[in-house]
Amino acid sequence: MFDVALAEAGAKVVLATSSDEKHPPEHMIDGNSESFWSTTGLFPQEFIISFSGLMELNAIKLETFQIHKMSVERSVQAEPIDFEILNEKEFTPTDAALQMEEFSFDTKTAATHLRFIIKSGYDHFVSVHRVNVDGSAVR
Repeated sequence: MFDVALAEAGAKVVLATSSDEKHPPEHMIDGNSESFWSTTGLFPQEFIISFSGLMELNAIKLETFQIHKMSVERSVQAEPIDFEILNEKEFTPTDAALQMEEFSFDTKTAATHLRFIIKSGYDHFVSVHRVNVDGSAVR
């Protein structure tokens, strides 16, 4: 198992509902917690990460700031369509530190695309510093 959501593993951010040239969506999958994607206010906000192929997922680990509620959905289609919800959770607030949250799966879960929907935040602006998806290619 390895981080299948890294850009160097072939993952791509194919949609993000907001963008800032200093903090673009690609920062979420560069493997660096110091860089980040920043939203531009208003909720919901969302982003979609597409993998190089169908991946079996064990866990999704997120490093974020000021996110209150998020849902994660998956698609197994060739294009990012027909999503089904995997999980939704409320994140624990932190003062000045990054939030470390994990979505884990008890049963085999595969995806070609993941959609993350930020439903609310503890502030008007939130950030996603790193998306780590522990998984492997389906053979």
